[in-house]
Amino acid sequence: MTYQDVHLHKRDEAFEEVEIKGLKVSLVAAGDGGEVIRHQLGAGSAWAIGPSEGWTSMEFVYVVSGELHWTVDGQAFAAKPGDSLSAVAISRDTVFTCPVDTEFLYFSTQPVFHHYSVQLRELMQLAVSIEQKDGYTADHCNRIKDLSMRIGQEMGLTSSQLYNLNIASFLHDVGKIRVPLPILNKPSTLSAAEWDVMKRHTSFGRQMLEETNLPMLTTAAQIVEQHHERRNGSGYPFGLAGDDIRLEAAIVAVADSFDAMTTDRPYQKARSAGDAKREIREKRGILYHPDVVDAFLSLADRAEI
Repeated sequence: MTYQDVHLHKRDEAFEEVEIKGLKVSLVAAGDGGEVIRHQLGAGSAWAIGPSEGWTSMEFVYVVSGELHWTVDGQAFAAKPGDSLSAVAISRDTVFTCPVDTEFLYFSTQPVFHHYSVQLRELMQLAVSIEQKDGYTADHCNRIKDLSMRIGQEMGLTSSQLYNLNIASFLHDVGKIRVPLPILNKPSTLSAAEWDVMKRHTSFGRQMLEETNLPMLTTAAQIVEQHHERRNGSGYPFGLAGDDIRLEAAIVAVADSFDAMTTDRPYQKARSAGDAKREIREKRGILYHPDVVDAFLSLADRAEI
């Protein structure tokens, strides 16, 4: 080996990188089919990995700083700086969460960055489109994702459920992009006809995610469509009731309702967190899944909301 064979990469250098709220992914080395990708996640962020048809790669993760937490079959694990993880042909979805700012290196013996970056760019473009059309929604989406994930973890959801919840909760209102701006931003009460259009945003969202043909988005599409369904059948778009509603959608429903009640809107002032919690408690088993409400209130009792 000569010095010319060795390539020095400075810390902030990358061949290519993608950034979305709370996550920055940089391709720092590639060759002979393998890739090394640096991940930088903000506190409270999540990163998921799962099986893919025809994928046989060896995958390796090395934690540089911070912590990665995950759960397998009800058992909790944590990786700290200097710890590493490896697997060949992953067979199940796994969601990693970061309680603090975290950086790790991800190595794969098969090229993955292009496919990975396309998915992340698609998410970013959808999120930016929401921001452009409805000013408050971007922060709203992050809050819904964070609260939904805390509820899901409190309930002990499987890694696969958390994987889908993480995506669907952030993109739950993406269908509002297809709602006419005069309706979306109307400062007064919507007419019956306008409300009928607004209610279609859930189905618009499902259609948009399915149209991407990206597995990580299409699997979240049904959750997005159902997040305004209610336990007693009074929701939309289908009037589903009880356990016909996906559990992940029932979680987003509680998180979304709480945030909507406690946020200033063009047509109503924010209510106190206490008032919002009381209403959700009163509607337990009526509008909201009882187990979801119990998990939400448990977090609230511990002052984690």
